[in-house]
Amino acid sequence: MTEKLEAIKARYEEVGQLLVQPDIASDMKQFTKLTKEFSDLEKVVKKYEEYRTVISGIEEAKHILSTEKDEDYRDMAKMELNELEPQVSTIEADLKELLIPKDPNDAKDGILEIRAGTGGDEASIFAGDLFRMYQRFAEKNKWSVSLMSATEGSAGGYKEIIASVSGADVYGKLKFESGVHRVQRVPQTETQGRVHTSAATVALMPEAEDVDFELNLKDIKKDTFRASGAGGQHVNKTESAVRLTHLPTNTVVECQDGRSQHANYDKALTVLRSRLYEAELKKHNDAISEHRRSLVGSGDRSDKIRTYNYPQSRVTDHRIGYSSHNLPAIMDGDIGDIVEQLRIAENATKMNGEEQ
Repeated sequence: MTEKLEAIKARYEEVGQLLVQPDIASDMKQFTKLTKEFSDLEKVVKKYEEYRTVISGIEEAKHILSTEKDEDYRDMAKMELNELEPQVSTIEADLKELLIPKDPNDAKDGILEIRAGTGGDEASIFAGDLFRMYQRFAEKNKWSVSLMSATEGSAGGYKEIIASVSGADVYGKLKFESGVHRVQRVPQTETQGRVHTSAATVALMPEAEDVDFELNLKDIKKDTFRASGAGGQHVNKTESAVRLTHLPTNTVVECQDGRSQHANYDKALTVLRSRLYEAELKKHNDAISEHRRSLVGSGDRSDKIRTYNYPQSRVTDHRIGYSSHNLPAIMDGDIGDIVEQLRIAENATKMNGEEQ
């Protein structure tokens, strides 16, 4: 662990030096990226420095106890040792957690989608309740929620509601909410007081950044040929037409409308870039759609991650066996403890995976 921490410290110092370089400061994209890296590394480095200070204090206290005859000095050393030694395991645990590889999406904003599942009108009402729960949680975290689309249920709530959530670590905190949420309660539409079970699906996806397609000119094969069709003697006698082939994808574009080879090349390149960008964007969006399907399961009541039981005022997260008997507070957005317990469980899984 020490070697890894020393490497992080070295990188932290290197990034610090880069941030004061004029060429970096003038490149906003690079500057922003390095600033974020510096901030992340700083958390680890500060904890590592605290660890080194504690270890140094322990070694010094032990040295005094092994060499000093004066009882006052020895008593002071014993007190120092008793104070510092218990801190070692705590700081080591903190460092291990900080060294767990971070999900690069954690810092991103999120797209929150909630859809009514099985249960008819009651499922739509519950979907509305869940959306209000996340709105309250967002307020507590000083996030902003912007509605993107909504289809209201016939008896209230929503058949579907989609919103963007912006703020610090939105995806990192809400990513565990994806799945089927089940509610057990007496519906507003129930006249005989019977408890019904309904469900709604929640999907939280990291907000996609712009898909930038960088076309490598080395991947393009250029051919020229004589243009055909109208255009007169000049068009037919010169090889002004251009054919571009993108070798990795075998995408072919031809252009012969321009009066010069240069003009046709520029036009063909524009068309080629647009086609490849569109293909990349489609692939990107298809991946998001597939990710969403994997998050929410079937939407059936049995396929649940969490149950909200109103008669017993109990919320149970089935993935980690977590239960709370303060359902009203949770529905008012007090889900921080559930989020934290899920984060701890994920980190424990990652740590166990690394130790094996």
